[in-house]
Amino acid sequence: MTVCNDAVAIVVRKTNARLVKKTPDPFVFLDPFVFLPEPMEEETAEAEAADVSGTYEEAEESAWNNIEQHLLSLSPYDFQNLVAALLRAMRYHVSWVAPPGRDGGIDILAHTDPLGINMPRIKVQVKRRSDKIAVDGLRSFMAVLGDQDVGLFVSAGGFTREAENEARTQEKRKITLLGLEQLFDLWLEHYAKVDEADRQLLPLKPVYFLAPSK
Repeated sequence: MTVCNDAVAIVVRKTNARLVKKTPDPFVFLDPFVFLPEPMEEETAEAEAADVSGTYEEAEESAWNNIEQHLLSLSPYDFQNLVAALLRAMRYHVSWVAPPGRDGGIDILAHTDPLGINMPRIKVQVKRRSDKIAVDGLRSFMAVLGDQDVGLFVSAGGFTREAENEARTQEKRKITLLGLEQLFDLWLEHYAKVDEADRQLLPLKPVYFLAPSK
């Protein structure tokens, strides 16, 4: 699927029935609507609920496919810069982002304070490739972590089960693994704090749908 100007995030408002148009919000991809409750026959309500559920799920799947392909189409260095932008939005202090060329296994250095005095230091490796990181690749990254370092490994293709088990059972090395969906969830959660220029790496606009009935 070809990605146009903007990726799309789905935002759901749980309401029912007929719609009344509000004043358009320039941030919203489609004009939002308010849905006012009104009585309806039981069979009609069930049919409409099924239609809404199908529409919502299809839109959600389409939106994620659009976003996923956009992320995978980024250059390795744009993907790396997106991770650095997310860390800054999460209020970490990014002291170094690897320039093009050999990086020695570290793509980003970040700290919990502006001067980088307080521990731990955060070492980040970023892989934009679509295949899963195996346990050997994870061990190579762990080898560059010091005793007071925290490791963050971001992989667009995710990780093998063996690599996930290796990270989970570590006692001496603190390491967090992030796949593409977890990365996007954090980007969406902290999007309001991402710098305006950095948002262009993954620009989002909310779209409002009638929520499926529970």
